[in-house]
Amino acid sequence: MHSRVQKSDVELAGDDLFNFAIDREDIKSLTALLPKESECKPEAIEYELQLLKIISTGWSISFFLENSPHRDQLAEIFWRLIHEFSGTLSETTQLMTGKDINYFQILNDRLDMYVDSLNKKPDAKEPAAVIGPEFARFCGSGDDVFAVMTGSRMFIMTMARVKEFLKKIGLK
Repeated sequence: MHSRVQKSDVELAGDDLFNFAIDREDIKSLTALLPKESECKPEAIEYELQLLKIISTGWSISFFLENSPHRDQLAEIFWRLIHEFSGTLSETTQLMTGKDINYFQILNDRLDMYVDSLNKKPDAKEPAAVIGPEFARFCGSGDDVFAVMTGSRMFIMTMARVKEFLKKIGLK
């Protein structure tokens, strides 16, 4: 008889948040809404949306669980799963293209750049007002209003969904 290891509620939440962060349905929907007038390539928007969604999910855990005893454990589970996913993605990309990339390092670099931008604008009323233009810059045109709005929308939607999820499972 095999013993089945039960996962804790926090581990299950980490799995759910990981799966949410890498799910691409909302990314495809936002990319499809991008008007032809956008200066940014849809491929760049889609790529950056995935990075932003993962980063926003991880950031939301720390933000919404700031005073929770589960914050560190949930964040560690989430980022460990993202690290494993990144390793697999990096290996697959290297096999397919011959290019050596480190997806997790790319995520870390983007996170640092977003945080740095937020720190440079402490008077911003909403983080999305800073995130949107940075997102557009990463997509190739910081002045592209469509890319700014798309990045802001992804950030706001991700934060709201993580907050709702944490509240639903009783961690928020």
